Amino acid sequence: MFTGIIRNVSTVVTSVPDNGCLIVQIAKPRGWRTYIGDSISVNGVCSTVKDSGRFLVFEYMPETVLVTNVGKLKTKDIVNIERSLTLRERLDGHIVQGHIDTTGTIARIFLEGAARVIVITLTQKKSHFMRFVVPKGSIAIEGISLTVVTVTKRSLTVKVLPYTWGQTNLHTKIIGDAVNIEFDIMVKYLERLMDTNVTYATKK
Repeated sequence: MFTGIIRNVSTVVTSVPDNGCLIVQIAKPRGWRTYIGDSISVNGVCSTVKDSGRFLVFEYMPETVLVTNVGKLKTKDIVNIERSLTLRERLDGHIVQGHIDTTGTIARIFLEGAARVIVITLTQKKSHFMRFVVPKGSIAIEGISLTVVTVTKRSLTVKVLPYTWGQTNLHTKIIGDAVNIEFDIMVKYLERLMDTNVTYATKK
C-alpha cells in the first residue's frame, strides 16, 4: 500500500523481455535499504523486488505489461518510485494500492498560473472506467496522488503544482504519452457493492 506522495525518482538501467515477462533494472536511490521481496511502486505499479544489489530488479508478468505502460520503459527513462507505507507514517496523499486499472493518453498540457493542467483521455473501449472518476476526488496518475478537476465522458483533468511537476516524471511527459491510472479504491468498492448484476465463478 502506498500514499501517492512521490519523494524519489530514478532512472531505468535496462528493460528486457524474458519469456513473455519483462525484467526491469532501476538505479537504487542513495541511502535506500531494500530487500528481496519488498514492494515498491514504480510509476504507480506495485512491484516486487527480485534483486537488490546495485540496482533494483523487477519482473513483470504479461498481464502487467498489457494493462500498464511498463512495456514502454526504456533505458534512461525517469520513473516515479515510492516505498510501501508503514503504520508510523502520515497518509499525506490517499490510499494507493499499486494496482493499475488502465492507461490513459495525455491529450493536452498547458499552464494556468504557476500550475500545469494535464488533460488525459481514455479510448472508447476504456470509457466505462470514467464512472470511477469524481470531480474533486482522488486519482493516482503514474503513482502520483492527484485531485481530479473536471470530468467528461472520455477525459479527466488534473492540475499539477510546480513542486510536483519538477519532482516527478511528469515534466518528461509529452502529448501522446501513455500514463498509468489507478482509481480511488473506495469508489471501486462502492460500485461493486451497488452492482446487482455481479456474478461469481463457480467450481467445476
